[in-house]
This record gives sequence, structure tokens and C-alpha cells, in this order.
Amino acid sequence: MKAMPDRRPAAEPLAPIRRGALRRAFRNRYLYLMSLPFIAWAFVFTYLPLWGWVMAFQKYSPKLSVWERDWVGFDNFRTLFQDETFYLVMRNTLAMSFMALIAGFTIPIVFALLLNEVKNMAFKKTVQTISYLPHFVSWAVVAGIVSKMLSTDNGAVNDLLMALGILDEPIQWLAKGKYFWGIVTLSDVWKETGWNAIIYLAAMAGVAPELYEAAKVDGASRLRQMWHITLPGIRPTIIILMILSIGNLINIGFEKQFLLGNNLVVDYSKVLDLYALEYGIKINRISFATAINMFNSVVAIILLFAANGLFKRFTKESVF
Repeated sequence: MKAMPDRRPAAEPLAPIRRGALRRAFRNRYLYLMSLPFIAWAFVFTYLPLWGWVMAFQKYSPKLSVWERDWVGFDNFRTLFQDETFYLVMRNTLAMSFMALIAGFTIPIVFALLLNEVKNMAFKKTVQTISYLPHFVSWAVVAGIVSKMLSTDNGAVNDLLMALGILDEPIQWLAKGKYFWGIVTLSDVWKETGWNAIIYLAAMAGVAPELYEAAKVDGASRLRQMWHITLPGIRPTIIILMILSIGNLINIGFEKQFLLGNNLVVDYSKVLDLYALEYGIKINRISFATAINMFNSVVAIILLFAANGLFKRFTKESVF
């Protein structure tokens, strides 16, 4: 006689898993309660405003409710992609983003490596404190300092280059577009290097001292110790920050470009956020500005997932 198949529900083996999950949730209930305010903050200020994206597909009018406005479909996006200025600002945005990614990512790592090799703790803490103080200075102040240093009237950069015989006469650095991207990148590096190095120094503190001792016994120099021990030890941190940096590739803001730019370099200083401000909000094209910011966010999400997938495939490290 043929045996009857087992008809018991397949969900039964999951019952112990559910009970274990409930026990862990109850055990960690206070941690979950502590996280609720931050979850609420993220929801209110990050996810709830996404409802405003609907304006990109409407003809915005402050007098009408969201259901009374005229729907225009993808007209705002068509206008965006047909505007030559959009491609100009995308060029500027991507150029400064890549320069900031290369310089602003590698220099803090090198700085942290060098600072980690300093054995005098008082000197090390002093240098670290001085290096991250510019992070707390607003871009309005930094732009004033940079403008003064690059001035043709007793500017420190021109005076130094002329004293060394490199220049015969002062250069108007901020009036030439070919210098603008480099000036913005160097200003950003000066402002953020010390602050960005903190996380790498924290990661280096977690590298086992026994590895350095073993390397010394084998005759490895300090440079080889940095290359073969320190850098592999902070590799997960470097990869995660790289992925997040790529995700924010076109979200570079507009403060430094707005404050350091002028009419003479407008073709090099205008970025995507400035484009949304000037061609959208200032002239009351709210729907068009929303379409620009929506494009910005969608591209950032695509870059984040693409970078995460590539690193996960080739390095086995990822954010999620």
C-alpha cells in the first residue's frame, strides 16, 4: 500500500525561530525604545518629505491643494534634459565631485597614517586638534580667508610665488575659470582633512599591536608595516566610506561654489544645486526645482547601489 505524503504545515519549523526573535526583541526592548526618537526623526525629515516629489509632475500653485493642481506628466523633466545649461552644470558638478572624491578621500588616509606613526602623544593630539578645527568654521569665513590669500593685493599666495621667482606679476586666481575647480577642491581638503581623518585613526586603534610586533621581529620597516598591516586593517572602513562617498557624488552642495564664485567664472562655478536655486526657486518654478532635486536623488541612489554591488562582488565588503 502506497504511503501517504506528509501533509503537516511547513510553517511549524519556523515557530522556534519566531519565539527566539520575540525573546531577543523583549530582551532588547529598552534599546529599541531608545532608538524610537531617531527613527521618528529620520521618518519626519527624510522619508515624509518624499511626498513633495509629486510636485515635479504638476504645475505648482500655492493657492491650490495637491489634488487641484494641473498634472503635466514629465514636462519638467523634458525641459530639464533639453536645457543646455543643465549639461554645463552637470559637467561642473561631476568634475568637482571626482576631484573632491580623489583628493578628499586619499589625503585624509595618508594624513591619518602619518599621524598614527607619531609616538609623542602630546604632539599627536595637538596636530590632530589643529587639523580638525577648520571643520567647525563656516564656509562664509573660509571663503573670506581663501579670497584674501589669493588676492592680488598682498595676497599670501601671490607674494610667495613672486618671492620665489615663479611669477613675475600677481595672478587673479578667482577670476580665471581654469583655476576654479582646483581652488574649491584644495579649500575643501584644507577644511575637512582633519575631521575625515578621525574615523581612520579610530579604525587604526583597533589593529592588533601583536601584528606590529611580529612585523618588527621579521625586520619590516615602518613603511612596510603601514602597507601590509595598517592599511589592510582599516580596509573595511575605507571601502564603506568609499561606497558612501560615491553615493553622494553629485550631492556636493553649493556653499563653496556660491561663495567663491563670481560672474567671471560662472561657467565653472555653477553646480546642480545652484541651478535648482536660480532656475527654479528664485523665479518661482517650484515644480522645475523639484524635478532637478528628484533627478539628483535618483542618481545618488543608483550610484550607491551600483558602488555597493561592485565592491560586494570584487572585495566582499559592502554597506548592505
